[in-house]
Amino acid sequence: MLALHCLGTADGQVVLWAEDSARPDRRPGKAARGAVEHPFAVPGAELAERLGVEGTELTVRALLPSHPSAPLPSPELVRDPLATAAAQRGAVRLRPWLVGGLATTAAVPEPDDVRLGASARYLAALREFAEDLVGRGRVLPAVTSSGHARWRPAPTGADSARLARLREAMPPALRAQQVGGDGLPAGTVLSSVLDTLVDTIARQRIGDLDLAPGGLVGDQAAAVTHALLSGLSGDPTMGTPALPTERLASALTTWRASAAHDGPVRACFRLHSPDGDETWAVEFLLQAADDPSVLVPASEVWNGGPNVLRRWVAQPADLLLAELGRAGRIIPEIDDALHDTHPTGLALDTAGAHAFLTRAGELDQAGFGVLLPSWWQTAAAEVGLKLTTTSPGTPGVVSGKSGMGRDELVQYRWDMAVGESTLTAAELKALADAKVPLVRVRGRWVHLDQRRLAAGLEFIRRSAEGSTSAGNIMALAALPPDDPLLPAPVVGIDGDGWLADLLNGRMEARLEPVKAPAGFGADLRPYQERGLAWMAFLDRLGMGACLADDMGLGKTVQLLALEALARADAERPPTLLVCPMSLVGNWQREAAKFAPDLRVHVHHGSSRGRLDEVDADLVITTYNLLARDSARFAEREWDRVVLDEAQNIKNSASRQSRAARSIPARHRIALTGTPVENRLAELWSIMDFANPGLLGSVHRFRARFAVPIERYHDEDAATRLRRVTGPFVLRRVKTDPTIISDLPDKVEMKQLCNLTAEQASLYQAVVDDMLLKVDESEGVQRKGLVLSTITRLKQVCNHPAQYLGDGSRIAGRSGKLARLEETLEEVIADGDKALVFTQFAAFGGMLVPHLAARFDTEVLFLHGGVAKARRDAMVERFQSGDGPSIFLLSLKAGGTGLTLTAANHVIHLDRWWNPAVEDQATDRAFRIGQRRDVQVRKLMCIGTLEEKIDAMIERKKALARLAVGTGEDWLTELSTEELREVVSLSAEVVIE
Repeated sequence: MLALHCLGTADGQVVLWAEDSARPDRRPGKAARGAVEHPFAVPGAELAERLGVEGTELTVRALLPSHPSAPLPSPELVRDPLATAAAQRGAVRLRPWLVGGLATTAAVPEPDDVRLGASARYLAALREFAEDLVGRGRVLPAVTSSGHARWRPAPTGADSARLARLREAMPPALRAQQVGGDGLPAGTVLSSVLDTLVDTIARQRIGDLDLAPGGLVGDQAAAVTHALLSGLSGDPTMGTPALPTERLASALTTWRASAAHDGPVRACFRLHSPDGDETWAVEFLLQAADDPSVLVPASEVWNGGPNVLRRWVAQPADLLLAELGRAGRIIPEIDDALHDTHPTGLALDTAGAHAFLTRAGELDQAGFGVLLPSWWQTAAAEVGLKLTTTSPGTPGVVSGKSGMGRDELVQYRWDMAVGESTLTAAELKALADAKVPLVRVRGRWVHLDQRRLAAGLEFIRRSAEGSTSAGNIMALAALPPDDPLLPAPVVGIDGDGWLADLLNGRMEARLEPVKAPAGFGADLRPYQERGLAWMAFLDRLGMGACLADDMGLGKTVQLLALEALARADAERPPTLLVCPMSLVGNWQREAAKFAPDLRVHVHHGSSRGRLDEVDADLVITTYNLLARDSARFAEREWDRVVLDEAQNIKNSASRQSRAARSIPARHRIALTGTPVENRLAELWSIMDFANPGLLGSVHRFRARFAVPIERYHDEDAATRLRRVTGPFVLRRVKTDPTIISDLPDKVEMKQLCNLTAEQASLYQAVVDDMLLKVDESEGVQRKGLVLSTITRLKQVCNHPAQYLGDGSRIAGRSGKLARLEETLEEVIADGDKALVFTQFAAFGGMLVPHLAARFDTEVLFLHGGVAKARRDAMVERFQSGDGPSIFLLSLKAGGTGLTLTAANHVIHLDRWWNPAVEDQATDRAFRIGQRRDVQVRKLMCIGTLEEKIDAMIERKKALARLAVGTGEDWLTELSTEELREVVSLSAEVVIE
């Protein structure tokens, strides 16, 4: 595994270097007096071969954080913590190292065996910015002092804040190249790297153009032009004695200064809306390009200007005059203001204000600051349609014949509105008669789209009110503003009855909580009763639902309560529940515990039969089988299809996503704690399963919602998306006070995991070996045999590589590890932190590099070999707000004496069969100072000794603390038959 880094630029190219986890530890000796070779750096030639890029091999002197004898390994490349703990002693200081690197113009590659360090990730972000500049034409030619033609960035005013953020966010590793005794300043590195990237990208884009036609040699000016264009598209060298490159460089600098602004201070124009009369004012100011909050009015500039300006410019007044003259070429009215000796602003009428607003973007593109009224960006969309609906029925009624549904007739009325304020007939006439698109409505200035207004008035004249089905109203409310069925966007929804509540997102709060039916094995909490009522209500409407409660809030119990409620009054076809293989056992046991009257069938394994012959209420299957047996599932009539961990269909093009959408069912429910993990397209996939066609095709969804929201942060598009999906997505989070107050202080849960085929084979081999020997042993020998077998079986349940001790790969071989990864993924996505306990320090040492690579984050590991000072430093870092999210601890080293209240999740990877020991470990997070509820998960493998011993403890829970002594010695007293029952492997526990 490589960790790839960047060290700035050299000779117009980006310098890459890498650390290799497979390189043997080399003892470089102390680096106090001078730089020595970095022990883990990959030579440039080897790096070029492994990355598959071309470049020049070089050696760079870099200042890197180091112990006295070795550099710190980068966070992206975690070496074996147990093996290297002893070497990482002593104070950490910046020390010089000679790093082999590769100077290249290629984009940052990322093969499977390469992880990007912070500097390489930053370089990728900077390259994206450079591509954006080149794509927008924000580049200009220049000639360097050495006579080389270069493309240089010409950022606009809007880019200045982005540049400032990039400079502040620069990781130290990128500027670690040593010049003199120090590293390089962030501003210097940013300018150098951005110049290099812009020049490289611009050359790539124009390299195929014919910019050097023949016949230009005779005229010197033409020869200069020819040399410049050739230098900008190919070989940058221009310096020949016959060409006046110095004069050309000066001319280009002057031209560039007139076209773009890259100085520290620029002119800024702020438009003020009138309060009483119709006079608008444009205020002139000077603004710091790097800190847009620094604004100095022109009146102060003419009086000498505050001292803050002199940090950047010696003569602020001269700069302001030059800037106003440049802006006057874009907006002539600004040029007219220069007739005053000391211009401070510009007065405009409403028509002039509208002209200024429409051309303000040109000022911004030219590098000026522009401050416009907040209503300008959204006002054009504010004038739209308001829908008022009236529907009978009581929202809280979710059973019986309430008459509510998609086909129910409801009354509606359309009005024109600004925001949610309905316009009167007089106001509509005034808007229609307006001569200028800027109009004041109820004290607010509105940018009026006359064509939209005329179309809206005609729409209301034809269909102001009437009655139609609730389904039609829901479809109209979901339409985007550019749909031809509506002349203007829906800017407000109001009315009485269940439909208005549903469209406004008020339904969950107004639904009367529904009690679970008689015989249900749990008392639902109030928020769970509201969730049950919401799902039951949508069930009656025939609309799909996405229950997106946070992890630990009880999505499983709410769904089982819905099934029990639905089947209490009438016979129904079965419900198909699809979940990851690791959760099949959980669903079986939860159903048996909470809804024992439900007939449950698991469709899994080689012996799975015909689905049309299955007589059950709940059929459980896995995502793999959903795709493999999609034809079988499509042939059966289903009452409901439920997807647990519905993020498994986030890729709408995958086989299992297509299979899920193809299954015919009366009702559909998606259960997920993370409806959106990376992109909005994932939400589309889940919603298109629950309510097919609601969001249109994936291509229309991308154009209407995903691109505007993800790329341009369009608030209007986000509001429309919330309005469309809001009625069908119920999201409750643990941080909500109304939810937290309903939860206990500590929520404990047992999570059952399946064995992989490899684990099952190893497990059976260990059991067979013990059963052959146990009858022939007695006393201390028998005790030792039982305890060693239990230890070996627990190692197998954890991971084959732990049991075998062969250093083999980690990924994809353990059901328990897969469940741990799923849990940690949700924990990190929620911004939470987790403690992960294991009684095996060696297993922890294996997990640290794997989890660090899997989640691209640092993983702390506390074990018996960690010295007290380092242990205290780990605790302090984890407790800090920006510390690592995952803390792995061996049970003996971390089970007592620590306060780790930054974590609100505790995961016990392997069980210690003494409840007191587990409680002590859990109390590292669940103690005074903890402000959030703690969720405790105890991972066990289905059908193994882990589940069976837990069941034995549960059966005699009242005596558990007395009957179970320290450790696992009590297990050695079991008879051979009892041991056989405890350790034997149950059937059908293997993951696919």
